[in-house]
Amino acid sequence: MQNDLIAQMRNYAEEYNVPIMVDEGINFVRNYIARNDVKSILEIGTAIGYSAILMAMVRPDIQITTIERDEKRYLEAIKNIKKANMQDRIHLIYKDALEVELEEQYDLLFIDAAKAQNIKFFERFEKNLRPFGTVITDNMSFHGLVNQDEEQIESRNVRQLVRKVKDYKAFLEQNQAFRTEFLEIGDGIAVSIKK
Repeated sequence: MQNDLIAQMRNYAEEYNVPIMVDEGINFVRNYIARNDVKSILEIGTAIGYSAILMAMVRPDIQITTIERDEKRYLEAIKNIKKANMQDRIHLIYKDALEVELEEQYDLLFIDAAKAQNIKFFERFEKNLRPFGTVITDNMSFHGLVNQDEEQIESRNVRQLVRKVKDYKAFLEQNQAFRTEFLEIGDGIAVSIKK
């Protein structure tokens, strides 16, 4: 049943141009969750619930809080989470993540939202990480554009986004409270472990 749902969600994402994680990336995250006994996850950027459902499928004791500000995607995510029968394990918040206040502590913070806001997301929610908790950020190579000469990128908006991803990478490299590893997996993943 759940494999059918995952296939449907992939088709929907393709049809409506919703960015979801590439297989290699989500498989890495799921393996990381399994290997490191992650039980609580805060996800920034639900989209249609694809990665939240796949992360929750790793083990039945995983709880996820996920934040989405786009109403259409949020409503689609609610439907998908109900179809997966995970509404008691995946808690959706419909709001801009930068306006969300949370008290809970999480094992993993997963950032897969507006690339230009990555530093702000990180700074806002690092207090919600348990000691030795992890921040995983997707799209660190931004479709291979981060490693390209910026002058060759025609769109000014895309150039600005690439610059923001580079700024975020520098922010992670200089952050003394975390140890970060950059992995060429999927669309580029950063794994930052709280010291």
